[in-house]
Amino acid sequence: MFGFIGNRADLGARVLDLHTGVLNVRSVPGEALGWGIGFYQAGEVLLRRRPIDDRPLIEIAEAAQGLRTDVLVGHVRRATVGALRTENTHPFRYRSWLFAQTGTIQGFDRLRGRLLESLPEFLRRNVRGETDSELFFHLFLSFLHDAGQLDDSNVATEHVAAALRSCVALVDRLSAEEGFGENSGDTLVTNGEQMVALHRNGGMAFRVLRGRYDIEELLGAESRMHLKIPAIESTHFTLIASELESTPTGWTAVESPSIVTLTRTDDPLVETL
Repeated sequence: MFGFIGNRADLGARVLDLHTGVLNVRSVPGEALGWGIGFYQAGEVLLRRRPIDDRPLIEIAEAAQGLRTDVLVGHVRRATVGALRTENTHPFRYRSWLFAQTGTIQGFDRLRGRLLESLPEFLRRNVRGETDSELFFHLFLSFLHDAGQLDDSNVATEHVAAALRSCVALVDRLSAEEGFGENSGDTLVTNGEQMVALHRNGGMAFRVLRGRYDIEELLGAESRMHLKIPAIESTHFTLIASELESTPTGWTAVESPSIVTLTRTDDPLVETL
């Protein structure tokens, strides 16, 4: 799972190209993966999802070639709950919100009905698939709705973080009632104006690209000769990824449990969950 947010839509696809080695996912023999990306382009929220991909190596940067976007969420899925079909493929969308998640809610087969019943009707009827992640997303939306923040495009990051914390507390309590331990896994959510990551597992890290040296690395030698980059010093991107086997050179590891807030122009803010 990964995402980026920055302030140059014309350079977004290059962020993935530069880090393709970090973001590639290799399947095991006989395994079919699914993948999806969600992004914002020309004022629209768009999805590209492929629920079944039997290639041995998923190069997710290929799916973003030619995109002009400064905010993107991507996910490669090894199915644990729900079949390999489009409705179960991350990221999920509701209005301007995009959401992806790793991990599995413990005892979900017994909790699904209770979680559905906790949603307001307008959100319950929007649930299309079978996954625990999609339900967690709508639970998050319901907490934003309860706080009167669901329709606010400029919702403050503290409200987003509070909704994620409420989701974790409720789902952990319900799992515990069924005799299971605390859940783990990571979450990435954005409304196109900010991105918030919830980290409860190993292997999350981010890289900030800013300043002339980083942006020239992003462009590459050939591209520098052909592109005029205005205000190169103010160009800023943050790329974040989860379930990394190790922290790549130049990246910053995120301690668990944490909430990470990312914006177009500022370095990530990491807070204890």
